[in-house]
Amino acid sequence: MSQSIPTTKPDHFVIQKKKVQFLGLTVDDCIKVFFGGNAVVSIVVLALITYFLFREGAGFFGQNRQNLMVYRQAGLEYVDFIREETDNHTALTRYLSDLRLRSLNHLVQQKGLSPEAAGASLAKFDEFAGQFGEAVDPVRVILSDLTETATAIKTKFIVNEDKKEERRQLLAEGKTVEAAAVRIVPVDFNAELQPLRGTLPVFKAANHAFANTLTALLNQVPVLPAPELEQRAQRFQALTRDFLATLPLVERNLETWDHHRPVPVSQTITAFVFGRQWLTASFWQDWYGIVPLLVGSLMVSIVALALAVPLGVGAAVYVNQIASLREQKIIKPCIEFISAIPSVVLGFFGIAVLGEALRLLSQQSWLSWVPGFPFSERLNILTAGCLLALIAVPTIFTLAEDALNNVPRSFREASFALGASRLQTIIKIIVPASLSGIISAVLLGLGRVIGETMVVLLCAGNRIAIPDFTNGLAVVVEPVHTMTGIIAQEMGEVVRGSIHYRALFVVGLVLFLVSLGINFMAQKIVRRYRISIG
Repeated sequence: MSQSIPTTKPDHFVIQKKKVQFLGLTVDDCIKVFFGGNAVVSIVVLALITYFLFREGAGFFGQNRQNLMVYRQAGLEYVDFIREETDNHTALTRYLSDLRLRSLNHLVQQKGLSPEAAGASLAKFDEFAGQFGEAVDPVRVILSDLTETATAIKTKFIVNEDKKEERRQLLAEGKTVEAAAVRIVPVDFNAELQPLRGTLPVFKAANHAFANTLTALLNQVPVLPAPELEQRAQRFQALTRDFLATLPLVERNLETWDHHRPVPVSQTITAFVFGRQWLTASFWQDWYGIVPLLVGSLMVSIVALALAVPLGVGAAVYVNQIASLREQKIIKPCIEFISAIPSVVLGFFGIAVLGEALRLLSQQSWLSWVPGFPFSERLNILTAGCLLALIAVPTIFTLAEDALNNVPRSFREASFALGASRLQTIIKIIVPASLSGIISAVLLGLGRVIGETMVVLLCAGNRIAIPDFTNGLAVVVEPVHTMTGIIAQEMGEVVRGSIHYRALFVVGLVLFLVSLGINFMAQKIVRRYRISIG
């Protein structure tokens, strides 16, 4: 009879197990708590970030409403009706200047005239342009006077608000005597605006004379030396007639303007969401519109993805389906090493090397057919987009290769068994089967580039303006500013709690929601992809 093997465990193991059971947790429970805690930490961090952004940015819309109320009550809105008219006239004079430059180039390059002779032949055009530009001078004089009046009213209001704040701080410190000594004189907007509105008859007379002058000048447009230039001159005449049609509307706006009309809450939201200006520290009026920043971020991201998607997905397909083991060991580390390069280093590279190289390349005559070439701004959408593409390639490559790896091997074997070539198998079987994963890789790459800060801050040009999309593809060589760039550039200069400070947090909140939405879409696609494969 064989002797049974003892099944008792060593004493030290029993002691440790009893100790763990005494704490109420098994070893498996401890492991689950330790590693499962990452999810809890992620949720807590996400909640804290959301709370912090909402807390700091929540007061913006109330402050912006007050900002817009002062803009109306102080008469700045009234003056801007006239300012918009003069700005539109200035745009027409710039059109004339461009027409003159084109005419001069045509005479020099096509007709063979010297610059002096070409300029002399355009004497009548120069006289016409001068009369057209000077026609607005009486209106500009009135605008200058009204600007000073409205600025003075706004300054009185701001000084008054500063004194109110000073009194509140003194009372909070218990200095009642000093607080009582702070003299606050309320601003009577009705009385202050009387000189402003009293100039309406004078403006209407000047505006009528201005309209009559432009109407007369339209019949005196000189003949230009080429048919295409004549077409531009006819376009100028049409634009001027459209401008003349807006002059009565300006007068009606001035007549019906009411500084007592309240600013609705919806206007404070639309002014931010659809605002086309981001203008701060202005002597006239600050505007906080996110459109130029959002468009700048999207344009840079689109250029980056246009370059990164073919490179990243193509590299993933090659490494996963075609490359030998030796090639894989060389290519994969090189691509993944790019993500280790600090973005500030890439930004310096863009300023010192890439931007200048692209600018010099654009000046080559054999590339003159490319839209936007040649260009003079070395820091623009194209420069920033090229560098962001370099940043996005590792993300897209890694995730796309994982998607290709998840395609069942039976798909490939079945395709080969039916007589398909390797290329046919890749294009018609492997890539379509992994398309959901590739799309999620692209979306995560988009989230990576749209949240990048240093590269766009250093290389995008930082011009707060909506690009001119009428230029077609040439728009990619224009400078822009982005949401991440504006936060990094201006956050260190603003006063805590000010409207500018809170506006930057609202921009950060928009950026956070955009990035969160992109990642959420990517995760949904990945989940659907895994379910379909399973």
